[in-house]
Amino acid sequence: MLEESMSEDFEGLLGAMLGTSLPEKHRELQEIAHEFANEVLIPAADRHDREESYPAQNMARLAKLGFMGILAPSKFGGFGLGNLALSVALEEINRGCASTGVTLSVHNSLFSSPLLHFGSEEQHARYFPSLASGEILGAYAITEPDHGSDAAAIETTCRREGDEWILNGTKAWITNGSYADVIVTFATMDPSLRAGGINAFVIEKSMPGFSVGKKEKKLGIRGSDTVQLIFDELRVPAQNLLGEEGHGFKVAMHTLDGGRIGIATQANGIAQACLDETINFSESHQMFGRKLADNQLVSHKIAEMATRLEGARLMTRKAAILKDLGLPHSKEASMAKLSAAEIANDAARMALEVHGGMGIGRQSSVERLFRDAKITEIYEGTSQIQRLVIARHVRPVRG
Repeated sequence: MLEESMSEDFEGLLGAMLGTSLPEKHRELQEIAHEFANEVLIPAADRHDREESYPAQNMARLAKLGFMGILAPSKFGGFGLGNLALSVALEEINRGCASTGVTLSVHNSLFSSPLLHFGSEEQHARYFPSLASGEILGAYAITEPDHGSDAAAIETTCRREGDEWILNGTKAWITNGSYADVIVTFATMDPSLRAGGINAFVIEKSMPGFSVGKKEKKLGIRGSDTVQLIFDELRVPAQNLLGEEGHGFKVAMHTLDGGRIGIATQANGIAQACLDETINFSESHQMFGRKLADNQLVSHKIAEMATRLEGARLMTRKAAILKDLGLPHSKEASMAKLSAAEIANDAARMALEVHGGMGIGRQSSVERLFRDAKITEIYEGTSQIQRLVIARHVRPVRG
């Protein structure tokens, strides 16, 4: 009986990772996202990139489909699902449009997730119904103009005055910043304390002292909103402290592990789009009297893309499953993000090489994918940071 139970558990987890036997709700989400990507996202992706326009209509339609509440508890109108479901859906969305994908990912994995894990019941009841319905959009603000990879070195300050916290500082490169209604942000009570002095807050754009700074001009994901946020004596009610006082760094690190799964998923979606474009192009174009797909060099590129993408997808879903099970997943999340980001960039390069001159013009989706892929090696921790995280986990413990 034990062996039979273990076999069933193993088959279930393996099936979820491979996508061959996803739970019914996960499969339904995947199918809806796949169709939405084909019919809505792909036709508009190049336009949003060219115009650098926020995909507001895409987000509104995704909200009606329930995708804004994948992690939100069902009692508040969400799906009440986990990170595997989010990853399965986000890969399809990012296959269609990475700008829409990162907007949705931040709302779910970087705002809803820390609220779910560290928020109070009052905070859940106050925010989740509107988050799940898409009435409000979430964001996450930790990066500052002079501090990115070293999250413990933030300079935005917070001080307690009666029933409020007063925040001062500037956050940089904040996805969804202009459009977000609520933002998980971080500030320090004393910079000399580094990680030990950091608090996490849920702030609202209507709070006195909040303003949006400059909009960034970016290489890729141009349809994604990326701005500075300025806190000038920002007054935050004490009830908006997220988690315990002085434990904000814990909130940040826990959230970033989930965010890395989200960006790994984005990278997988971009890589899948590159593979799709390469196959379609090589099957429909000829060189020297035969299809490009029959050229050994081209077929080898296709094989490499498909093989490495499958590996990255497996690692990503493994990390998501571990997170859903409440098991350690920091190493796995970093491995997934590192692997997925590298195949996304290599797949984009190979797709561009196969398309040749037809791939470098702005009329080509491959040119956009090439630019979109680069960011996956940078945000939520650069590839260099991922290697540091992985090494710390696998090096032997010395007494």
